[in-house]
Amino acid sequence: MPSVENSGSSAPDIQKLKDDIRQGGKSFVYTEDPELDEPTGDEFAHFQFVGQHEGKETVFDAVVYTLRLHHSSLVYEEAERRATKEHPLYVPLDQRDETYQPNEEMDEEVELLITEIIEEIEENEEIKVTEHIETEVSDPNVVELDICLNKDAVTEDVIEQFVRDYNAGTLSLDPTLYSFKSLEEE
Repeated sequence: MPSVENSGSSAPDIQKLKDDIRQGGKSFVYTEDPELDEPTGDEFAHFQFVGQHEGKETVFDAVVYTLRLHHSSLVYEEAERRATKEHPLYVPLDQRDETYQPNEEMDEEVELLITEIIEEIEENEEIKVTEHIETEVSDPNVVELDICLNKDAVTEDVIEQFVRDYNAGTLSLDPTLYSFKSLEEE
């Protein structure tokens, strides 16, 4: 399937995206953005489609991910936050740079603590998530969508259904709050 770099917002850019979409035979195209650190696998996708926003044709730049992935990210962030409270010298993985000096003993201890905290959070169902869409207008003709759906995987069919429902104004999100356990435990 064709993929595009993040397109601009002018009429020619919208037409090019429409042409790319038509060429791919779907209602969207996957987006490649080498600057973003995006997850890989079947629980996440970055794509673009054309629709209407405030009465005019617009490029929608969207990321969609599963409820399970969202839940596990929130659980990990909370576990890491709690662990760093107990070990203030620990530097979280996403904050390490070229000046980071490894402390293997502490890192190992904190990683074990994070695992234990994750199990506790999941067991107590402390974090619950629901389907949602966050919208941000970054440009008059580009709308960014952050989409979380309760699906086992983000497939082309899931994206196609989302685009159809979104553009038709028939999208209905499940308001139920969900909590998950790590896959290894199931």
